Order: sequence, then C-alpha cells, then structure tokens
Amino acid sequence: MSTYKKEILNHICYTALVYGRINKKLNLQLSNWEIEKMLLEIIQNTKEINFEKRGKNIYISNESGDIRITINSFTIRVITVDRIKQK
Repeated sequence: MSTYKKEILNHICYTALVYGRINKKLNLQLSNWEIEKMLLEIIQNTKEINFEKRGKNIYISNESGDIRITINSFTIRVITVDRIKQK
C-alpha cells in the first residue's frame, strides 16, 4: 500500500495563487492560514483508500466533506480543491 497520506502530511505546500482559487471554487472567504488548517484536517480525516494517483497528480476524495483535493505528486503542492458532485 502506498504512503501518499504520510508524504502529503509531511510535505504539503501551497502557492500564493492557490488560496484565491480555493476560496473561489468553494465559495468561501478564508484566510491562508484557515485554508491550510481546513485542508490539513480533511487530509488527516480521509482514509488512504481515497487517495488516488493518476498521472502526475494525487486526488484526495473526502465524501463526508464533499471535497476533492488535487495535489501535484512531484512537488506535493496543492493545485486546486473542488466540490464532489453528488449523484
């Protein structure tokens, strides 16, 4: 089994632009620190089975929070966060 979760928790990073992108996509108005805290809690509470590597990205799907986090697998940098569309 992979250790994506541990690797991400230890090395996650952000760009200056991603904070605005996350606020826009989730329709929020959080500070950078609040976004980092929110994502850290989501990642910690998501089971490793919901971490999927496709190509260069890792997708973390947290259905209880209706959120999917996209992370670059090489840099462990957050790319974006999307709402999971309910079926």
